[in-house]
Amino acid sequence: MKKIYGLCIALLKLIILFLPALVLAYEEPKYEIVKKTETFEVRFYGERLVVQTRYGDQNGGFRKLFNYISGSNKDSEKIAMTIPVTQLDSGEGMVMQFYLPSRFNKTNTPLPEDDSLEISSIQAGYYGVISFSGRSKEKNFDKHSEILKKELTKNNIQIIGPSVKATYNGPFTLPRFRRNESMFLVSWNSN
Repeated sequence: MKKIYGLCIALLKLIILFLPALVLAYEEPKYEIVKKTETFEVRFYGERLVVQTRYGDQNGGFRKLFNYISGSNKDSEKIAMTIPVTQLDSGEGMVMQFYLPSRFNKTNTPLPEDDSLEISSIQAGYYGVISFSGRSKEKNFDKHSEILKKELTKNNIQIIGPSVKATYNGPFTLPRFRRNESMFLVSWNSN
């Protein structure tokens, strides 16, 4: 009886641990894999809309974007969270982006109240992508960006954009269950 009780408790703990991931199914941009190796993928993404902000403090950037989707926009509309949250160095500073749900287009997207936020369109394109678990700290991200850069070069795939950090999980997800990606916009011609 003790073994059954212990097994039930262990099962309950697992359910509690994974329940948030099962209940919260976030929308993410659709893509087509055009090349897959053991290390990386090349994906084609269609055009997509984002709300973005430049930031000096990562937490401040996230807070502004979260406020926007929480209804701090000109329509006071609450917008579902999507994944991933992306970050990149635009050449003019760091940019954080939340993708907008696919139901939005250039004409029905609520405008931000905060002037430091902007609605932007990411043009369709091909991205070299490497996935990794653990925390999305700069050291881990930089390590995987370098691996991806070397693999793309080795496969004669030209990088034409900055590295993009894509984070898919919230801060309370255990590191080994996290999904992170490093991405580069690439030139693709069916290598």
